Amino acid sequence: MTTIDPHSPVPKYFQLRAILLDMIEGSELPVDAPIPSERELCGRYGLSRMTVRQGVDQLVSEGRLYRVPGKGTFVARPKIEMPLRLVSFTEDMLARGLRPGAVDLDRRTVPADARLARIFEVEPGTPVHVIERLRTADGEPMALERSHILASLAPDLLDRRLADRSLYGVLEAVYGLVFDAGDQTIDAGLADAAEARHLQISRGSAVLLLQRRSYSGGVCAELGVSTYRADRYQVHTALGNPPKRT
Repeated sequence: MTTIDPHSPVPKYFQLRAILLDMIEGSELPVDAPIPSERELCGRYGLSRMTVRQGVDQLVSEGRLYRVPGKGTFVARPKIEMPLRLVSFTEDMLARGLRPGAVDLDRRTVPADARLARIFEVEPGTPVHVIERLRTADGEPMALERSHILASLAPDLLDRRLADRSLYGVLEAVYGLVFDAGDQTIDAGLADAAEARHLQISRGSAVLLLQRRSYSGGVCAELGVSTYRADRYQVHTALGNPPKRT
């Protein structure tokens, strides 16, 4: 679509959205390139400024464009698909050709409360390591991770260097702990003040909240609670049509 069809049942602002998406996905507008000004889009496609603004606002809200006050509107980087498999952040970023990083925020050992005891199937008060890290890709903040690990499985874990290292890699190499199964839930949320500061986003920005239980030999060994930037991640899954019963 390269022109606006005034007789189409599709709203004009949505037609403009499709045109701009074609320009982005066809590499006519690369990442961080400015899009044409509102005045130029109005003249090129015969649209009112309100219609142009509505179409651009739609792409901004979808994370395909971003605004810089006083400078204009630019093409955003493509979102990263959330992996729906048991893989570490480090492995996932390396597979995408990105440089993974990890910044230590906090590490401590706590007695398991009722919830953690139920998840790990241990007695309340059982020692659990808690490790909080900021994960980055090519230096850009991407996620906050809080890992809960049974202290009995990795006794001196908190004494080891974990900055810019894969936690799963350390657990496997040092303690022989290999995760072979897991389950994960994903919810939508809004960044609080601390999350926004670490992730370098505005307070109240959309985030993805992940909770993952990782198992080794049928035993829950880790509970991961993570906050991911929704402007950099999206969830993709394949769908199939189950065969009909005959």
